[in-house]
Amino acid sequence: MSIKLLKSLAAFALGAAVFAQPALAQDKPLKIGVTAGPHAQIMEVVKQEAAKQGLKIDIIEFSDYVQPNVALASGDLDVNSYQHQPYLDNANADRGYNLVSIAKTVIFPIGIYSKKIKSLSELKEGARFALPNDPTNGGRALLLLQANGLIKLRPEAGLKATPIDVIENPRKLRFIELDAAQLPRSLDDTDASAVNTNFALEAGLNPAKDAIAQESPDSPYANVLAVRAKDKDRPEFARLVSVYHSQPVKDFIQSKFKGAVVAAW
Repeated sequence: MSIKLLKSLAAFALGAAVFAQPALAQDKPLKIGVTAGPHAQIMEVVKQEAAKQGLKIDIIEFSDYVQPNVALASGDLDVNSYQHQPYLDNANADRGYNLVSIAKTVIFPIGIYSKKIKSLSELKEGARFALPNDPTNGGRALLLLQANGLIKLRPEAGLKATPIDVIENPRKLRFIELDAAQLPRSLDDTDASAVNTNFALEAGLNPAKDAIAQESPDSPYANVLAVRAKDKDRPEFARLVSVYHSQPVKDFIQSKFKGAVVAAW
């Protein structure tokens, strides 16, 4: 066989290999899981902006905080966008996931709401206080109560504080732990409830006006885009981050949520 023929065959094989690779896989839309409310609304804008750059996105909406990680870990999603870093760290530790953050997205300051009082100072002895039943968001609510002088927590409890870490409770608040999505509905039956901003907005609450106390905007609980660790270097993800961090998306967040949701980049 001549050298010229060998070179032609090699060139043909290289070309065939190029056409056989990821181009087809990359043409499939990215399946991104979000929770209802702001995460879904923001991702719709990301989807529109991504389409202008040829990046296709399918948005899958969930109604709880557990299933988006289950779906991501099992391969049913490529990315999810709904949780902050401490929640992701806790999910990895508790469930053995190998999920990583590829970018920060937004911060949702957790707030305390009530239909019975206008100020935390009005909470009476034995008042019923509802908080999220997952470790990280429950800790946020307790830290917010501590910041407002209502309770004191064990110093070592940190971000994962639970009601058993309360060492001083002068008003003898009674803590009720509920699924985060159920908290807005608990307001009829409690004296006050700590509600994550996305669920507050979904329930028609305005964090800027209706919250009687709110977490500081410099909270460590920035939300993230999460992926499987083995896939973190996929080129589509770098493009997704670039689109999410674009000015049109930031402008939408500022105009739509008016400070109730804050860009974390």
